[in-house]
Amino acid sequence: MNFQQLRSVRETVRRGFNLTEVAAALHTSQPGVSRQIRELEDELGIQIFVRAGKRLTGLTAPGAAVLPLVEQLLHGADNLQRAGADYANATQGTLTIAATHSQARYALPPAVRDFNAAHPGVQLRLHQGSPPQIARWLLDGEADIGVATEALAEYPELAALPCYAWTHCVVVPRGHALATEQPLTLQRLCDFPIVTYETGYTGRRHIDDAFRRQQLQPGIVLEAMDADVVKTYVELGMGVGIIAAIAFDEARDSGLVAIDARHLFATNTTRLAVRRGAWLRAYAYDFITQFAPPLTRAVVEKAASLAPGDSFDI
Repeated sequence: MNFQQLRSVRETVRRGFNLTEVAAALHTSQPGVSRQIRELEDELGIQIFVRAGKRLTGLTAPGAAVLPLVEQLLHGADNLQRAGADYANATQGTLTIAATHSQARYALPPAVRDFNAAHPGVQLRLHQGSPPQIARWLLDGEADIGVATEALAEYPELAALPCYAWTHCVVVPRGHALATEQPLTLQRLCDFPIVTYETGYTGRRHIDDAFRRQQLQPGIVLEAMDADVVKTYVELGMGVGIIAAIAFDEARDSGLVAIDARHLFATNTTRLAVRRGAWLRAYAYDFITQFAPPLTRAVVEKAASLAPGDSFDI
C-alpha cells in the first residue's frame, strides 16, 4: 500500500469517477491510475469501485466503508508534511484563505496588508466563493482558513469561530424618497424594487426571514454576490439596495445614501473556520489573530480539538 494508491482512490471519488480528470489532477496517465486502484483492491481483497466495462461508476459498499480511512491517512500525511515544513522553514510557504466576495473585499484587506508586511516570505492565495464552496475547500485541504457569514457553522468537521457582528443597511440614490423618511419599515421597502445579495450570501437568510415574519413579499429584481454590484445597479435606478453596512463607504459611494436597517434585520456573525485536526503553520495562526485578535492560537487550537457540538466560549 502506498500514498499514490490512496490518492488515486480519493481523487477518483472527487472527480466523479472520471479517470481522465483523475490522471490530469495527479499528473499521471489513465492506465497508471487504473493500475494503482487495482493494486490497492488486490492488496485489500475488496472491490472499491463499481465497474461498467472499463468505466468506474460508483463506490461499492466496502469502498464506501474504506473511503473515510483513506481520507484520514492522506490527511495525516498532509499534517506530517506541514509539521516538517513548519520547523524546517518557519518564514516561507503558502497560506490559502477562502472567503466570500464581501469578506474578501471589505473585511480582509487590512489583515492581508499587515500580514504581508510581517511575513514577506509567505505567498498568500485568496479563493472567493459561496459559503458551501468555502467549506468544501477547507474539507478537501484546498484552503487553510475560511471566512464567511453563513453556513460554516453547519459543518461538524469544521471549527467555526465567531469573529465580529455586523448589520445591514439600505442604500438609495441621493434625493430618493426613503432618504428622509423615518423610521424605515419593511412595509415601506416593499413599495420599491429591491436589489440585494444572492441566497446564501452575506446575511441573505436574515433578510428573507424578516420579510417572511411579517408575511410580506419583497419585489427583488436583481440578486448579486457582492455589494459593489448591488450599489452599481442602485445608482442606475433599478431599485433600493440592501447590503452589509460595512460595504458602504461614504466617500466612495458619494452618489448614494445609507439608511440604518439594524432594527429591521437580525444581526449577522462573520465566522472564521479551520478543518478539525488540520495542522496549521505558525504563520496561519498569526494571520488569524491579525484578522480577529480574540482568536489566539490557543483559542483556535482548543476549538479545533473539541468534538462537534461541544460548547466553547472565547
